[in-house]
Amino acid sequence: MKNCLAALILILSICSTKLFAQVIDTVPINTKDLNIKLKRSPLPSRQGPLNFEPVKIPPFIVNAKVNYWKTKTAVGINVNQAQFSDNWKGGGVNSVAVGGLLNWKAEYNKNNYSYVSEVILQYGKIKNKDQLQKKTNDRIFWDNKASFQLSKNWFFFGSVNFESQFDSGYRYFRDGNGEEQQVLISRFMSPGYLTESIGFEYKPNKYFSTRIGTGTARQTFVLDTAVYDNKANVFGVDKGKHFRNELAFQVVSAFDKDIFKNTNLKARYAMFIPYEDIAVKRIDHRLDVALTAKINRFMNTSLTGVILYDTDTDAKVQASQTLALGFAFVFPR
Repeated sequence: MKNCLAALILILSICSTKLFAQVIDTVPINTKDLNIKLKRSPLPSRQGPLNFEPVKIPPFIVNAKVNYWKTKTAVGINVNQAQFSDNWKGGGVNSVAVGGLLNWKAEYNKNNYSYVSEVILQYGKIKNKDQLQKKTNDRIFWDNKASFQLSKNWFFFGSVNFESQFDSGYRYFRDGNGEEQQVLISRFMSPGYLTESIGFEYKPNKYFSTRIGTGTARQTFVLDTAVYDNKANVFGVDKGKHFRNELAFQVVSAFDKDIFKNTNLKARYAMFIPYEDIAVKRIDHRLDVALTAKINRFMNTSLTGVILYDTDTDAKVQASQTLALGFAFVFPR
């Protein structure tokens, strides 16, 4: 009996403790006389209605013009010199070689119309001791092309280009006394070429294009009769005449891209098929390749080559190659 009474007292004490705790938790506290400071909210509070009124801002006129032209000019100068003493047993000859290059290109693009003009001027000479001066390079090339875009990759174009040389060209030989002699074989406008072409151009990207000139005319000029050198025909022009006109089908492909860092590859291939005599041996081919590597801001090295097959100038394939190290300036940078 005593144990049951003790258990009952314990249970009542626990229940009273929980009830007292609940009552204490819910008792309100009067904070009127307490010094409690509440911080003001940093967020703005709206007081009254908000009225929005339109504000008139005067238009700002920009006095600027859109330039549809893009130009680039490259100038290169190459110098090569060798000097030997009179008792130099290794062999050799004193020599000085100088070469220059000017490449100017202007491009106009607006809507579906475009125009490109490019000028390439090259000239170089070498002088060896006890020998006549000789040319190492000589070219004048001016190409103009206007085109209208027909689709994403196809254009209708018309082009005119001119090609000749600056200085006289000679054939060299030794006479009976061992003296070096020269015979004139070419000079400015002997020969000179003027080519007009219309057709379609395929240009899938910025660095490659192919022109298909279905209507092409080429005029060959030989203005100086001294270059005939007792021949009846030179450069396809008969002796006694100064002009020859040909109608042909022409294909011109161009590639210009930086294939590596600071290394540019530029190539141009032209094929000329005359309509009057369509034969394999009468098809003219010319390939120009230039590989240029930039050393620093003002110096570069270049490897250029030309392969030409034209039966009007020679029955065999002609080739030239030049390796040069020199100064280069490009505008604008």
